[in-house]
Amino acid sequence: MTAGTLPLFAVAAPGLEALVAEELRALGAAPAVEVGGVAWEGTAEQLYAANLHLRTASRVLLRLAEFRARSFFELERHARRVPWERVVGAGRPVRIRVTSRKSKLYHEGAVEERLRAAIEHRLGVPVGAPGEAGGEEAEGAAEQLFVVRFLHDHCTVSADSSGALLHLRGYRQAVAKAPLRETLAAAMLLGSGWPGTVALLDPMCGSGTIPIEAALLARGIAPGLASPGLLPRAFAFQAWPDFDVGLWDRVVERARSLVLPAAPAPIHGSDRDAGAVEAARANAGRAGVLADLTLATRALSAVEPPDGPGWLVVNPPYGVRVGESAGLRNLYAALGRLARDRLPGWSLALLSADRRLEGQVGLPFHEVLRTRNGGIPVRLVVGGAG
Repeated sequence: MTAGTLPLFAVAAPGLEALVAEELRALGAAPAVEVGGVAWEGTAEQLYAANLHLRTASRVLLRLAEFRARSFFELERHARRVPWERVVGAGRPVRIRVTSRKSKLYHEGAVEERLRAAIEHRLGVPVGAPGEAGGEEAEGAAEQLFVVRFLHDHCTVSADSSGALLHLRGYRQAVAKAPLRETLAAAMLLGSGWPGTVALLDPMCGSGTIPIEAALLARGIAPGLASPGLLPRAFAFQAWPDFDVGLWDRVVERARSLVLPAAPAPIHGSDRDAGAVEAARANAGRAGVLADLTLATRALSAVEPPDGPGWLVVNPPYGVRVGESAGLRNLYAALGRLARDRLPGWSLALLSADRRLEGQVGLPFHEVLRTRNGGIPVRLVVGGAG
């Protein structure tokens, strides 16, 4: 680490690490892909910008310390040297998440107890406990999360700089059945190679996550920017003692200056469920991109695609969660007919959990990435109708 740089780590869902690395390169970082995320040495400005701009990462961590500990005595000795005060002030609620694998110190609760005591010793005052309604989705900027990982007796202590998970953009308050995380929708768009300057169609849009993320991407709207319909998002780093509000304001203003007034190409979403389309409209309004989208209630056979060529990007039902696979064969076959008969020259990006259903589309695909959606193993595959 050079002077003025920070050891940073962007957490990513399995399979999305390479996409996060590409996003970081665009921000001027020199990332190194690791299992579960991407490491880099960055400035405070890059830390702020990563939280504001990253579309496919889950959170951004500041690595505070690394050491080896095989006993609680060693843990306590090292933990008292960690600069906890760099990211947490007296009285601020603290949450500590410990994982331990293949290590002598395997009791995660006992490790957490020692670390909390070390924080209070370092600060000289007790620190607040987190609220009872915890969990990843509930974590926010009001409390400071520390992520502590033991592996083969090697301990890494990191401070979360994001607060609530980065996929929680704020706009998706209305959801349809089996919703898609915003980070995964963005990964589908980036992984498929959609350039943002040609038409996009999602004929099974549900509550609109893919079209909305497409509009944000096409217009260059950083996902952490607040739209007129949302309150500004609070990040955990904004409560750090050394938070530079002037630098943050400059990062935000620079991001706003990059926003295009409108999407440069048509973005269409449709669904046979009228309630889902209404949810999509409400979500798009909150995201500030409703004017960039054409949303309609239509069955797959009645879809009216925009002028192309373009990209058809879709997250169809998988069978393992919504009905049985046998009942979905006709749906996948209809998707293939739409691509072949009405979208010549288009690219098709499909999130697939079943190769047999994928085969019903009748088009050649190549795999782009593997990840999980709601605990289900899925593959992003891309093909074309010729």
